[in-house]
Amino acid sequence: MRWCVFVVGLLSISALAQQVPHESPLHAELRREGERVSDACNFTLTSIPVCGYTLFTDHPLHIAAGSMPPQNGFGVGSAFVWTKNTHNWRMSWDFDAVGATSGAWRAGGYMKLIHTPHAKRSPIDAVTPTSGTSPAPLDSDNAPFTHPYTVFNLYAQSISLNKLNFFGEGNNSSLAGACVFGMSQTIVGANAIKPVYELGPIRKLNLALLGEVNGRFVSIRGEHGQSLPSIDTLYTDPTAPGLSRQPGFLQVSQGIRIKPDTGDYFKLNYLTKFEEYFAPSSSRNSFLRWTVDLNHTIYLYGMANSAPTATDLHGPDSCARLNDKCPEIPHTRNLSGFITARLLLSESINSARSAVPFYFQETLGGQDINNSLALGSYRDYRFRAPNLLLLQESFEQSVWGPFGVKLIADQGRLSLTRGDLGFSHLRHSYAAGLTLRAGAFPMLQLMFAWGGSEGHHNIFNMNSSLLGGSARPALD
Repeated sequence: MRWCVFVVGLLSISALAQQVPHESPLHAELRREGERVSDACNFTLTSIPVCGYTLFTDHPLHIAAGSMPPQNGFGVGSAFVWTKNTHNWRMSWDFDAVGATSGAWRAGGYMKLIHTPHAKRSPIDAVTPTSGTSPAPLDSDNAPFTHPYTVFNLYAQSISLNKLNFFGEGNNSSLAGACVFGMSQTIVGANAIKPVYELGPIRKLNLALLGEVNGRFVSIRGEHGQSLPSIDTLYTDPTAPGLSRQPGFLQVSQGIRIKPDTGDYFKLNYLTKFEEYFAPSSSRNSFLRWTVDLNHTIYLYGMANSAPTATDLHGPDSCARLNDKCPEIPHTRNLSGFITARLLLSESINSARSAVPFYFQETLGGQDINNSLALGSYRDYRFRAPNLLLLQESFEQSVWGPFGVKLIADQGRLSLTRGDLGFSHLRHSYAAGLTLRAGAFPMLQLMFAWGGSEGHHNIFNMNSSLLGGSARPALD
């Protein structure tokens, strides 16, 4: 029903825009979108896939949908995207709001500024080289890239979640300690990605400096009437740090990212960052965290044949590339596939008088609060602690058009102290399932996970960003 209302709304906007003799740029964009929707949604059986794709990806208005954090359902809403180019800058704005039947919701605004003094054209106009030509250098969009761009992001986002699981802290927590809590969080901040390109000897490293400043405002609440007891009936501050009081946090981070030029079939993505969480009103909640994330990808058919991945150049609701069009759904004969290997290590540092709040601790098991899958056979948020080690290997292969198969193997553990973190006593899990990577449509995964000591787990996830769009601010 919501889709029908959305279609009728676009057609009505188009009709109104056509009556304006001297239309504004926004009127013109709405009119053109209305025409595209009218052409795509001609209410025939064969038009259903094209109509759905247009409604979910076109601009400046489209349906916003995606999985909320685990246990909070599926969110549906709307998004507005707008872009403006100047001589040296490309600016884009994304606004979206979604809600789920569980009562969970998320709303946010995201502004992206890309500094393009070296570009004769906007980076969004880059195109993939055609077959028979020598490949050009590729950026994260699989598009020709002549110079890296400095990117600034400004954002404000609020989210409310009614069901998050907590099993106690540590790698040996028990299912008997399962409980549930609700959380609201508002994030207001900015980050920057500054490529270090001018230094000739390290140019091929594709090195970038990262910086981020966020204000985080969290509210934790008990949730009664659920199938599990409320967190405040089983835990207190010593066993769930930060439960009784949640001060505002200033989070500052610095990092280095390396994506060296290794050709069309092999890609490295190395990230290291250091984060400081300051609670000005309470030193007992302040802590530090450093993270090393090493990703290795082998493209079986070359990067140019693979679906786009998360990029620095587009907002979470944006997908337009050449001529302001989103990537088309791949042809059924196009093959893509890749193998990945990842090492993630994260450790927290706090004083003897302070503790890392449980709601900022990272988790393993099922999916975490950012919808990342790790140790999928366990329940969502199953293990929680300040220190984390994860090894993950995966294989994905297209089967027919946008549909593919995926296999994942995980080994990981958490610890309450840094000294207890190591490669011994790792928990194991395996997952297999189907994927859908269709043009810019949000990526879908349907996975069956097994191999852990607590049974199996079925997982369905629809990415909350368009395929090729940037991720939203992390919630932990």
